[in-house]
Amino acid sequence: MEIQKAIVPVAGLGTRLLPATKSQPKEMLPIGIRPIVQYVVEELVEQGITKILFVTGRNKRSIEDHFDRDPDLQSRLSEMENEDLLEDFDFDSGHVKFYYTRQIIPSGRHTPAGIGDAILMGEDFVDDDPFVVAFGDTIIRSGSHAGLLRRMIRSHEKHNSACTIAVAEVTPEEVGSYGIVRPVGRARLDFPIDGIVEKPSEAEAPSRYGVASRYVFNPEIFQALHRTSPGFKGELELTSGISTLLKMDLPVRCVRLNKEETRYDIGSPESYFRAFIDFAISDQLYGYRIRQYLQQRLREF
Repeated sequence: MEIQKAIVPVAGLGTRLLPATKSQPKEMLPIGIRPIVQYVVEELVEQGITKILFVTGRNKRSIEDHFDRDPDLQSRLSEMENEDLLEDFDFDSGHVKFYYTRQIIPSGRHTPAGIGDAILMGEDFVDDDPFVVAFGDTIIRSGSHAGLLRRMIRSHEKHNSACTIAVAEVTPEEVGSYGIVRPVGRARLDFPIDGIVEKPSEAEAPSRYGVASRYVFNPEIFQALHRTSPGFKGELELTSGISTLLKMDLPVRCVRLNKEETRYDIGSPESYFRAFIDFAISDQLYGYRIRQYLQQRLREF
């Protein structure tokens, strides 16, 4: 069955990027001339996804507004003969449909109840279909559009997996910031796992392959999440749900990012600055002048 549905969690508070995120979602911060979440949507659409569910939270209305049609803006751009810009707003051209649901903060908490809880918000949307999960604050960039999601879907169907996870090798210092998988045998480009640990210490990490915020799931993940207890912070982690899938003896595999693909996990000021610079200096229209400007500024330091 062709996979056409995706869930995009965007309910996080983005506190590490304050004050920039005080009045706007982290996912709407610009990287170059596009907001972060637009890159995620464009990636999904390129890989054939036609139905996208955003799991939102408080103060996330601008995401819905961004993907809504704006006839007045389209009319003004046409009158100004800026039709080229219309392509950046023409999200309906591929017959893509957007859906929205809110992850409610439970009574007694001040933050959302975890990514696993956010995914559960999409259970009715998914029904009995396999689906993709793409975090709204992480960009996967490919120089040749090699199609990470397409490779993941192909692997998922070939091996009849319950879950397929995108992974990338991280440094020893970074393992404590990611979910880390435990490969079965040698970790090739596509490999099975028998364990996954959320943010382990360097000494306890089962490998250096960190989750890269892209997944393909069968609906069994909902059963696994319902069976999984929240962690010590009261959050239902998606990695814990995947661990439950493994305990249910369901196959879980990983697909590695290739050399042309780069993950931008935008969760801190430094990661945001790096992503903005990379996209700015490679911009087709302005990249050359930005590179010249940076070279001049660096000589002055």
